[in-house]
Amino acid sequence: MLRWLLAAIHLLALGLGLGAVWVRARALGADPADRGTLGRALAADSAWGAAAFLWIGTGLWRLLAGTEKPTGYYLANHVFWVKMGLLALILVLEVWPMLTLIRWRVQLARGRSPDVAAAPALARVSYAQAVLVVLMVLAATAMARGLG
Repeated sequence: MLRWLLAAIHLLALGLGLGAVWVRARALGADPADRGTLGRALAADSAWGAAAFLWIGTGLWRLLAGTEKPTGYYLANHVFWVKMGLLALILVLEVWPMLTLIRWRVQLARGRSPDVAAAPALARVSYAQAVLVVLMVLAATAMARGLG
């Protein structure tokens, strides 16, 4: 039962994360100076963060607890390392959007309008992250079929 729940939460987090980062990208690429659009971007960013927490948490649990396969299976699998490399790239790319959006949230909480000039570039980063999530899913399905 635990194995099934962890796998289900892991997969649902992938779907939530992909949708959230895509919505964040679209909102940031639209008119982020509009409070409603900026609000959608920030809400999507929060969902992206929640998805990352679930995704990484369940992934580590599945890896280290050996609920699917022994830890050694993953560590010896080349496709697993490709998948981890893609995750690392997503996380590295997230540093700038995360820090910028936190700063915008603080400014909004203080009643100020943030300078959203970086929004188009943040949208491009978000689109790139969405592509990387899809590539991670391809790597995961390859692993599930014994490749690597």
